[in-house]
Order: sequence, then structure tokens, then C-alpha cells
Amino acid sequence: QVHLVESGGGLVQAGDSLRLSCAGSGLRFSDYTMGWFRQAPGKERERIALINWNGDRTWYADSVKGRFTISRDNANNTVYLQMNSLKPEDTAVYYCAGRSVSSDEENYWGQGTQVTVSS
Repeated sequence: QVHLVESGGGLVQAGDSLRLSCAGSGLRFSDYTMGWFRQAPGKERERIALINWNGDRTWYADSVKGRFTISRDNANNTVYLQMNSLKPEDTAVYYCAGRSVSSDEENYWGQGTQVTVSS
């Protein structure tokens, strides 16, 4: 059974940094593009970062570009999201997800971790 677990969220002030982690089990991690998504109250889910199987290709939404960095450690079945210069508008539940090369959609999702950024 595939299981993804996010951690590292919390309450911080604007300008602070956080590092989120997503630990995977039950899947061959290197077979999946991994991504980070977020959803704020009353807002649509937003895809914010993607990383390919070996970590040599990344993609970022304009809303986080230059502030967030996605990385992965396949040996430890973990993907990270380093978040710097956090803003109140970054407040959301952050989810990691995995997508196989054969899929047009994310196959597996974590439960999410709350990030709250105060002014």
C-alpha cells in the first residue's frame, strides 16, 4: 500500500523559512515525478512545484518561484520543499503527490501539513 506523509509545517512569521518533507513508502520512489500542492481556505488547489525522477528537472509556479526549492532523495524515499521568505498568502495546507510516467494525473497523495504565516 502506497503511503505519503508530509511533515514540517507550522506557524511562522512573514519572512521566515520552513522545510517540508514528504516520506514515501510502498512505491519505487524513482518511478514517480513528485510534486507539492497547496490549498488555502476558499481557494482552488494550486500546484506549486514538481521534480522529475532523478531530480535534474524542476518546475515552479510563479507564485513561489525564487522563494521555494523542491528537492528529492530517492535513497531515502523523501521529497522536500524548502520555503523561504514566507508570506501570509502562503498560508495553506501543503500536500505532496506522486505521478507515474504512465499517468496524466497524480496517483498518490499525502494527508497534508498545515503552514500558517502570520503578518
